[in-house]
Amino acid sequence: MPDAKSILCLSSYEKGQEFLRECRRQGCRVYLITLESLKNADWPREALDDIFFMPTLFDRDSTIKAVSYLGRTIHFDSIVALDDFDVETAALLREHLRIPGMGDSTARHFRDKLAMRVRARAAGIPVPEFIHVLHHPSLAQFMQRVAPPWVMKPRSEASAIGIRKVQRAEDLWPILEAMGDKQSFYVLEQFVPGEVFHVDSIVSGREVIFSSVHKYGLPPMAVAHEGGIFTTRTIAQDSADGRALLEANRRVIAALRLVRGVTHTEFIKGNDGVFYFLETASRVGGANIAEVVEAATGINLWREWARIEIAGEDAAYQLPAHRSDYAGIVISLARQEAPDTSAFSDPEVVWRMKKKHHVGLIVASQDAQRVETLLGDYARRITREFFATAPLPEKPTS
Repeated sequence: MPDAKSILCLSSYEKGQEFLRECRRQGCRVYLITLESLKNADWPREALDDIFFMPTLFDRDSTIKAVSYLGRTIHFDSIVALDDFDVETAALLREHLRIPGMGDSTARHFRDKLAMRVRARAAGIPVPEFIHVLHHPSLAQFMQRVAPPWVMKPRSEASAIGIRKVQRAEDLWPILEAMGDKQSFYVLEQFVPGEVFHVDSIVSGREVIFSSVHKYGLPPMAVAHEGGIFTTRTIAQDSADGRALLEANRRVIAALRLVRGVTHTEFIKGNDGVFYFLETASRVGGANIAEVVEAATGINLWREWARIEIAGEDAAYQLPAHRSDYAGIVISLARQEAPDTSAFSDPEVVWRMKKKHHVGLIVASQDAQRVETLLGDYARRITREFFATAPLPEKPTS
């Protein structure tokens, strides 16, 4: 393949297999750097020209040196972070090797919860009240002005890792004292109760050309910290909430200046009816959300992301024809190592999770109410038959 593009992918977690396969189908040379702990993971090795293992990808200096060493014999045309934790590392590598794609400044707006909030607020997008955990007198004024509770969030973690709720002003200062020099890596935000939604999009030429809108059951933070069943389901894009979320999502992507790729963006609908921007990421959503989107629309976000990345700025990307059906997922930790879900036999079941000590199902239908009914029924049955809980890790597990 003398004219084939060479794609280097980074991943600190086992994910993105369909991205790797699609790159190969498109005739690319495909290389993967992942962790030594994932050496025996289910990577599509038939799609890879080579795979390299490192103790960690969080040591950016070592990663730059390792990729630069590979660059002596491999000309990389593109570098892609398959996992949220690797977005900034990939941007740093592009800057260092002068490879086209998202640079460090843009990447920060899709990883740094403070940076994305500042940019969104400047663009007139509603966000919960927030402040950088830095200047203590300003923090005291913030807590006098903004009613509790508040949520303290790490600026560059993913999911609900490291998030804690603060109920009283006097509770914050001991927390900060224990954090020491790590304080400035956090943001303090007003806790806004409400329903949480996510919009998963494809962006090409700075335009959002595809979006799928979903509503979580319990908010992800509540599931992570308090235990419970994770669910999310498609909502109609022509509903009042659907239209409002599509517009809010379009404004966020424009404000953060993404040129191309995929995004996962979360909003909360406050008790005042306003949709507040919570956070976004320039990657495929976790918790098997890609499978939910595909069940509802036929669009595989991993596959289309690969096609956009390969096309780059050289060619126009063409979105495939797709459906506008409904789908939903229910996931839980399970007491059993290999839960038997054969009793969940409704014809709408289109996917079953195969992961130790987990149970998960996706249902799809042209009827939104049928999806909602099945998710509610399945969540109750899973709670009764399989449900288990475990504490949320304070830091990434890989």
